[in-house]
This record gives sequence, C-alpha cells and structure tokens, in this order.
Amino acid sequence: MKFKNLQENLRKTLTDRIGEGGLTGLQLAEQTGFKQAHISNFLNRKRGLSVPGMDKVLNVQRLSVLDLVDPSEINKRASIVPPSEDDFENVLLVEGRAAVKPLILSMKVKDALKFKKSFLRKLRPEMEGDREQWERFIVLRADARDGMSMYPRLLPGATVLIDRHYNSLKPYRKNESNMYAALKANAFTMKYVEVAGNHLVLRPHNPAYPVEIQQIEKGKTATDYIIGRICYVGIET
Repeated sequence: MKFKNLQENLRKTLTDRIGEGGLTGLQLAEQTGFKQAHISNFLNRKRGLSVPGMDKVLNVQRLSVLDLVDPSEINKRASIVPPSEDDFENVLLVEGRAAVKPLILSMKVKDALKFKKSFLRKLRPEMEGDREQWERFIVLRADARDGMSMYPRLLPGATVLIDRHYNSLKPYRKNESNMYAALKANAFTMKYVEVAGNHLVLRPHNPAYPVEIQQIEKGKTATDYIIGRICYVGIET
C-alpha cells in the first residue's frame, strides 16, 4: 500500500472522529504541537505529513499503521486465526470495539474457541452493505446487564457466536425475532433490533429492563449499527 493512501486513510479517520464530536482540529494541533493551520491544511488535502509527523499523529490518537491499511491487503498476507486441520474451526473471542473492525488485530483477541465446521457452513448469511472482507464469525462475551436484559435467552458471562455477515433485519427463522450484537454509543449491546423512523430500537427480552432508543446518524442506515446476528449461545455451568 502506498504512503499516499495511508495519509488519505489517516485523513478519513481523523475527519470521522471530528465529525463524531470526539476531536477538534485545535485539540489535534495542541496534542501534536503542530500549528492549527498545518493540521487544517492536512485535513483539507492542501498538504501532506512527513513520516515523523504521521508518527506523531498516530501516537497521540492511539492509532497503529495497521488501522490505516486496507484489510483486504492484510488478509492476503497473513491471518491471526490459528489454522485448523480437523472438523473444528477456530473462532476468535474479542474485545467489544474490535467487533466492528473488518480485521481483528491480535492485541484485541482474548481466546480462540472451536466450533464445528459443519455447523458454521449451515448458517445462512444475509449481508447489507460491503462486508465481504469482514472476518465472518467472532465470539463476544455477554456482560451482566446484557445477559440479564435478554434472560433467559442469555445469561451474564455467556459466550455468544456472532455472524457478522448477517446484519440484515430480515428474520432468520419465520415468526422468530433475531438477537443481534449492535453498536450503542462507544460500546455494544445484545438486543432485539427494530427501526422506528430514523431511530434504532434496542429491545430487551426481559421486561424488567427498558427499551433503548438511539438516533440513526445522517448518511447511515440501521444495518450500519448491527455488528451481526447472534447464532449460538454457550453458557458455562
């Protein structure tokens, strides 16, 4: 991947953070020690950054150069999923925010769990948008609130297999609501998902817990907030 492309991906990442309200050009200038005009010119494609300059921006924003590389290029060269030569597939148990990245970085992996290859092959995908390059299956762990809000379908600490190639709102089985892992603020939640106008409705199974509503950002659809369908729940006893 060319250095020019890395710079462009860095611009996009910074612009997204500014658009989300988590960063301003002034803050970035103060963090890096650059003049605000220097940052503004970079963001507006009027100039580039030197290699040391990029390193400084990556450092203060806690980014890695891997965050700027096209995941398809990395996937061509290496995989962090341990190879499996038997009837089982290794699926990565990851930290929450890593679930929304097409490429799973090794630093975000907690464990690798085995699932029958025959079981995974039977699962039907239903993709909305460009997800071809996403690692299809991941495992998340339900926290206390999500586990109890979906009780008895989930429990706190349950390991949950997520099919990230199923982010459609179409029911997987007739007359049965899909459970999803979905984005909520800077974290994720496990709920039933519905759409009401330009709002995402996150509905619990347990009536003791409230329905949560969040606005769908301009330019996005409900499926952008869906990490994937919950297709298997494992509960330790």
